[in-house]
Amino acid sequence: MPMSHRKPIYEDDSSPILAEKPQQQPSEFPSQSQPEPSSQLQLQVPEPQQQPQQPAALLTPPRRATPTADLLSQQVRQARLFLYAHTLAAENSFNDALSRVLHAESRFTNTIASLAPSRESGERLMPGSIYVLVSAMAGSIVSRNRGIFLRATTPLAVGTAAAWTLLPVTMQNVSDLLFEYEKKVPGLAERHVQVRTRAEQAWYTSIAHSAHARGMLESKIGEGRGKLEEWVRKGN
Repeated sequence: MPMSHRKPIYEDDSSPILAEKPQQQPSEFPSQSQPEPSSQLQLQVPEPQQQPQQPAALLTPPRRATPTADLLSQQVRQARLFLYAHTLAAENSFNDALSRVLHAESRFTNTIASLAPSRESGERLMPGSIYVLVSAMAGSIVSRNRGIFLRATTPLAVGTAAAWTLLPVTMQNVSDLLFEYEKKVPGLAERHVQVRTRAEQAWYTSIAHSAHARGMLESKIGEGRGKLEEWVRKGN
């Protein structure tokens, strides 16, 4: 009986398809199943064909220098040099300004410290400065009913005289400092020296005249006293 290619209506054991199905069904126990040989697996998965590797120099085309790229790189270089130069100049200017400020601060503190009297002089600023301020206030009180010129100059003159009397070392340091600043102005230091020399000469002259006048007064008083005693002695 010739075999038909159509699917049979009734599935009986005589069908060749049913005879092949039990072989294709998996076994109920996986541990008893036999693995397929590795040769069949290798035949089923085709191996990829390995292409020969080409060097990187052949894969990437060589870069050619163009005028646009050269101009762009030159402009970038000039911009970087410009920024670097200006940044360096700004940093140097800031450092110079900071150095000048620190130098001025140290010079100011050294100048103020140099005005203070030494310990060997025995002069103290705290009580002496208070006495000088009190003297200046007393001068302003005395000249309050006078003219504007006397009201402006009397406290200054009285305070200066009290400072030279109570704080001579400090006032001498202040005078020397002012004279150093006056040397920077041409002609001012010379005039100051001339005025100071004339004032000192006038002061010394007045002291000498006062001493001479005091001597003359004492001699006259002595002569009058002697004549008076002689007259009293003659009267008795």
